[in-house]
Amino acid sequence: MWMDVPGSLAGFTRSEQLQRRLHDLVPGGAHTYARGSDQYPEGMAPVLVRGRGARVWDADGNCFVEYGMGLRAVTLGHAYRPVLDAVRAVLGDGMSFTRPTELELAAAEEFLALVPAADMVKFGKNGSDATSAAVRLSRAATGRELVAVCDQPFFSADDWFVGTLEMNAGIPAVVREQTLRFRFNDLDSLRGLFDAHDGRIACVVMEQATALTEPDPGFLQGVRELCDRHGTVLVFDEMITGFRWAAGGAQEVYGVRPDLSCWGKAIGNGFPISALAGRRELMELGGLRTEAPRVFLMSTTNGPETVSLTALRAVIRAYAETDPVGEMERRGRELAEGVNGAARELGVDAHVTAVGRPSCLLFTTKDAEGRPCQSYRTLFLQELLRRGVLGQSFVVSAAHTPQEVEFTVGAAREAMLVYRKALERKGVDGLLRGRPVAPALRARSAPRRLP
Repeated sequence: MWMDVPGSLAGFTRSEQLQRRLHDLVPGGAHTYARGSDQYPEGMAPVLVRGRGARVWDADGNCFVEYGMGLRAVTLGHAYRPVLDAVRAVLGDGMSFTRPTELELAAAEEFLALVPAADMVKFGKNGSDATSAAVRLSRAATGRELVAVCDQPFFSADDWFVGTLEMNAGIPAVVREQTLRFRFNDLDSLRGLFDAHDGRIACVVMEQATALTEPDPGFLQGVRELCDRHGTVLVFDEMITGFRWAAGGAQEVYGVRPDLSCWGKAIGNGFPISALAGRRELMELGGLRTEAPRVFLMSTTNGPETVSLTALRAVIRAYAETDPVGEMERRGRELAEGVNGAARELGVDAHVTAVGRPSCLLFTTKDAEGRPCQSYRTLFLQELLRRGVLGQSFVVSAAHTPQEVEFTVGAAREAMLVYRKALERKGVDGLLRGRPVAPALRARSAPRRLP
C-alpha cells in the first residue's frame, strides 16, 4: 500500500530484504558509496522505487520528503514533466548511431551559450569523465605531470584523485605522489606548491565555492593570476555549482574564467550526462586541427546518446523560462530559518544548525561538548526518517514546496526533542538503534563491517 503523506511509516521490512540481497550482488550494496546503507541508521536504509517532485517512495510504500536530491543531481524535481516529455518524444527515433546527430550540434550550441569561458565542449556520462579528461589534456598541453587539487571532498573516481583519499587501496605510490593539495581561500598554500614544484604543475583543479565556504575577495582572481604566471591550466569543477549557483555555473556568479570547466549532475536533472568545456586552443588538442600529438580527450559510445542530450536541452529551456535557482534559494532560506528557529527555541542551536548556501544546505550535528559526532548525526537522521524526511543534508530542489518545507521543519523540531535528550544524557545510548554511520570513503569497512 502506498503512503501519499510523508511521516506515516509502514516500517522497512521489504527494504531490508532488498538491501541484504544487494549486498550479496553489488559490492557495498550500492553503486555509489554515498548511497550505501552505512550512510544511514541500521535497519532504516530505504530502497527506493519511485519519485515525483520532492518526494520519494520506498519498497515498503513509505513516502518521504527527500533532500540531497540524487546527490545534488536533481534541481528541477524528480520526474520533471517537461524533461520527460522531451525525452519521450525522441525515444522512437533511436538512441545511439555510428555517426554524430543534429542533436549533438544543437546541444553543444545551447550549452556553450551558457558558458562564456568555453569555445568547445565534449559530452560524457559522469563527472569523472570530464575531470580526468581535463587532467589528461592539461598534462598534454603543458608537458607536465603534477596536479594541484584544492582540499575539497571529491573530484574523480580515477586514480589521479582517488590516490589522495584515505580509501586508496590499489593506487600505486607513484600515482599518489603526482597529485598535490592546497587549501581553499589560502593563496599562500597554492603559491607554496608552485614554488616547491616550479615548472612541474600541469593544472589546478578546484571548486570555486562549496555549500559552506564562499571565496574570499580576490582569492579566485589570485588563483587565476598564479596559473597565468606559471603557465598552468586552471580547471573549475562545476559539478555541484553548475545549475545550482547559476545556469552558467559559479564562473557566472564570481566572474573568473577558467581554461577548462567540468560539468555534471544537474545539467540533465538526473539523466546521465557530463561535459568538459574549454578554450579552443586546448580542446583542439583532442581534435583534427592540431599539428601536436593528439590527446585521447573523451571518447565514449554513450556520450552523445539522444536521451541525455535531449534532457540537457530541456533543462536549459527550463532555466531560460523559469527560475529554478531563485526557487531553490527561497526554499533553502525558509528551511534554514525554520530549522534554526526551532533549534534556538529548544536550546540545541549550538549543536544542530542548518548551514551553508540556501540552495545547498547542510546540517551540523555536534555532541554535548560541541564536537562533530557521527553518533549524534545518526540519531538525527534516524528521527528525521521516522517522521518522513530522507536526506543526508538539507539540499533542496526547485520542486520543494513551502508546505514540504514546513513539514520538514516540524519533523526536525520533533527530532531535536530527542536530540536534546541525548545531550542531557551526554550520549545516544537507549535512543539510537544500531551503529553510527561512518565516512563513505574510509579505508576499512569497520565500523560498519557486515558479517
